[in-house]
Amino acid sequence: MKLPYHENLTYEKIDFTKTPLEKAEYERCVFKNCIFHQCNISNYIFREVTFIDCDCSLVTAQNTVFNDIPFINCKLLGFRFEACNPFLFSVTFENSYLKLSTFIGQKLKKTSFTKSNLQEVDFTEADLTSSVFDECDLLNAIFYKSIVEHVDFRTSYHFNIDPELNKIKRAKFSLNGTIGLLTKYNIIIE
Repeated sequence: MKLPYHENLTYEKIDFTKTPLEKAEYERCVFKNCIFHQCNISNYIFREVTFIDCDCSLVTAQNTVFNDIPFINCKLLGFRFEACNPFLFSVTFENSYLKLSTFIGQKLKKTSFTKSNLQEVDFTEADLTSSVFDECDLLNAIFYKSIVEHVDFRTSYHFNIDPELNKIKRAKFSLNGTIGLLTKYNIIIE
């Protein structure tokens, strides 16, 4: 079944919990100050769509396509990104709140996370090769069997990454950040 197609449209200050978003393909659209809280957007297609100041918390996005999608100043609490369609999956985050979100097994190569709250985000088995975490709070974020090769963590903080359980070759850390690589050894560094 072919989905309706919407291109170059701007949706502003719409509460989609009251007026559901049409199940469709959206290309080069902008969603600004919209509420998607607990909405089901499964099987929708978003290409080159920008989300600005939106609440996308606890959204259900089973098999949803997110291709070249920036989230700017968005709230994405508990968003299960691993449920999204993995084909051409491409997202970036700027000044966003992703606490308790999950990217389990997701391909996130060259993804940019900028000035975002990533507390308790689960990156288990995610491929983050060549991604950048710029000024992000990674308190209790989970990195387990993750690929963090060539990832730049130099300006981020509160992370705990076990080099023995993750592929970490050529990742970049600040001198202060190296403490997050030694946490499991329960040593004191002064």
